[in-house]
Amino acid sequence: MSRYALIVPCRDEAATLRTTLDSILSQSMPPAQLIVVDDGSTDATPAILAEYGSRMPFLRVVPRLRTGPRRVGAGVVEAFNQGMESLDAPVEFICKLDADLDLPPRYFETLMAMMDADPSIATCSGKPYIRVGSDGRLVAETSGDEISVGMTKFYRLDRLRQLGGFVLHVGWDVIDCHACRMRGWKALSVDRPELRFIHLRQMGSSQVSIWKGRQRHGLGAWFLGTIPPFMFVSMVYRLGQRPIVLGSLFMGIGYLKAWLGRAPRYDAAGYLDFVSSYQWRALFIGKARAAESMRQRALRDCAAKLGAGDAPQS
Repeated sequence: MSRYALIVPCRDEAATLRTTLDSILSQSMPPAQLIVVDDGSTDATPAILAEYGSRMPFLRVVPRLRTGPRRVGAGVVEAFNQGMESLDAPVEFICKLDADLDLPPRYFETLMAMMDADPSIATCSGKPYIRVGSDGRLVAETSGDEISVGMTKFYRLDRLRQLGGFVLHVGWDVIDCHACRMRGWKALSVDRPELRFIHLRQMGSSQVSIWKGRQRHGLGAWFLGTIPPFMFVSMVYRLGQRPIVLGSLFMGIGYLKAWLGRAPRYDAAGYLDFVSSYQWRALFIGKARAAESMRQRALRDCAAKLGAGDAPQS
């Protein structure tokens, strides 16, 4: 019996959906369930899903009433949550999967093998690549090794439930990784040939434009607790990435607008202090070492509370 299920929130994905479904069909280990939450598509998406239904006995389509224009962040998480309500397969792993991906054939097999080998991993993913230029060469999209990327969030189901699910806001796909480390769990992404997947639409371009997407990235960075020095370094690091220079500038605009407008921030107990400590460390010792340092600190704190007779937070 398959050990994992996929939940795919989608809206008007006809241009890329066939490629994604074909790559799922090509997996060395198919899913127990593929739940596609169709968020009111008006293109050929429903017809494509109906066509693939006869080839994918594990496919279930969950229609969702259109609730306005496409919304990344909260809208995607709401659709994912509706898919979770339809999950009835007894699986160990769950994946929030986008409908604009081309996955290598051993993708999910490899992720499960990694997690079997290291029980401390709560969530993991491979690395996204995009095709650029007239020759269609593959270029890596930016994604830190200390997070599992949002377009393929692969989780131990019990750990995701302990987290209480994803936050309904842009930045949800980084907040969850910090929340994992606060409990002493690992969150990571790995760049190996069998885990490199093709992102068929550039990250941040699905709603309105890439420029709005970069501003939204800045807003998300503010919401998830990013400190100004870390944001500045992140912008400098991305200067040479597409769209060159202007992408970083628009990220900064989004962050600054949120800061000056006193936009709310995610403020679960201890979260902002944890993120601030991590980011200051990352500026001096690198993100990978800082992430592991903070995870180990969380484990020590938990052990100290257990020693004092308190129940663990997780």
